[in-house]
Amino acid sequence: MKTIRVVAAVIKDQDRIFATARGYGEFKGKWEFPGGKIEDGESPAEALIREIREELDTEIIVDELIDTVEYDYPSFHLSMDCFWCRIKEGHLTLKEAEAARWLTRETIDSVDWLPADKGLVEEIKKGL
Repeated sequence: MKTIRVVAAVIKDQDRIFATARGYGEFKGKWEFPGGKIEDGESPAEALIREIREELDTEIIVDELIDTVEYDYPSFHLSMDCFWCRIKEGHLTLKEAEAARWLTRETIDSVDWLPADKGLVEEIKKGL
């Protein structure tokens, strides 16, 4: 089974985190943490900075690794490095996602998360 390596930004602002709904593909409308594929020669942090700049027109600071999620989808294995992040500059302008929300510990379960992100949500609640 093919492995896809990706990174995800859990952008935190005080007691809230930022989530987006996919605007395309098989999982359109499902919620996730923004990010994307790691390109050849990139570190996970470099990939995350590039992806957030491309998808949200925002510069971030990548902080500590929360967890690496390993998840088997039917057609591929996902390996996702998830980092706490902060906004350095910008206004989180949606370029690819169909929706976005700031979520708190109380509202984090109110969206329909992608399967790979569901386990991470429990870990994130501890950090909010």
